[in-house]
Amino acid sequence: MSTDPADVPRVSRREFDALFAAVRTWGRWDPADRGAWNRVTPGHVRRAAALVRDGTPVALGRPWDTRPGPDNPRPALHHMTDLGDVEPPEPSAHKDFLGADYHGKAVSHLDALSHIAYRGELYGGVPARGAVGAGGVRFGSVAALGPLVTRGVLLDLPAVLGTGWLEPRRAVRAGDVLAAERELGARIDEGCAVLLRTGRFRRRRELGPWDLDAASAGFHVDAVPLLAERGIGLLGSDGDGDLRPSPVEGLHSPVHTLAITAMGVPLLDNLDLEGLSAACAAAGRHEFLLVVTPLDVPGGTGSPVNPVAVL
Repeated sequence: MSTDPADVPRVSRREFDALFAAVRTWGRWDPADRGAWNRVTPGHVRRAAALVRDGTPVALGRPWDTRPGPDNPRPALHHMTDLGDVEPPEPSAHKDFLGADYHGKAVSHLDALSHIAYRGELYGGVPARGAVGAGGVRFGSVAALGPLVTRGVLLDLPAVLGTGWLEPRRAVRAGDVLAAERELGARIDEGCAVLLRTGRFRRRRELGPWDLDAASAGFHVDAVPLLAERGIGLLGSDGDGDLRPSPVEGLHSPVHTLAITAMGVPLLDNLDLEGLSAACAAAGRHEFLLVVTPLDVPGGTGSPVNPVAVL
């Protein structure tokens, strides 16, 4: 894995379109707007529950971030709406307001299937122009997904490489995924959630924030066919999963496009995986029960979320 964009294999749009067609799962499931979450059966849930051994829960969402910075140009909002001085006494009530433009680099969130269109189409070939409007979306809403309980696998690349983090611009390729499986003893299989740790938040704490749109570690598109072949149900990262700068000509988020629009795989972005890394190292295993419960937002393209892993 190189930090030099010149060393990262470039991908033409023609090559990308061929890859898109190769991993596409359109027409496979009903309901279509749950996409790859349809893969997760009660049997998958029971198998995931059997992974709980010592009962250690680890929250993966990061703190609600109201401070502006290079990786948070649109900070989340939090202010008090009731200080206990506007109602009859006893008991006093204290209330607050939360709001966020959560699709970005700061808020831990889930991307639903309506979040990304390619060549004017959402997952399944649904025309984006007819499905997306000012009032929300009519296909691929986060409300269609519901909760997910499945087996999670942590691809802890810094642990495999013996480093604190992957430097921005490092590409995680198919060979790196296979090497991580072997080293960590956790194989990716059908219906599972794959979480990629790049060490972003450890680097941020030690060196400070930076603009992840300009440079971030993430999956190269050549890793996606392997994930598609294994039949994953969910893909997540402590970034947004995409390598930046993008290796694909004229396309800024190719992994988002392949996962969401071609494969029907929702994404988890901006997870804090540092606690999970430590817990997995202590337990000597990198598979666990994962619970994801997005907000039920009719017409929403995603949701802030605080997933929980249980070892």
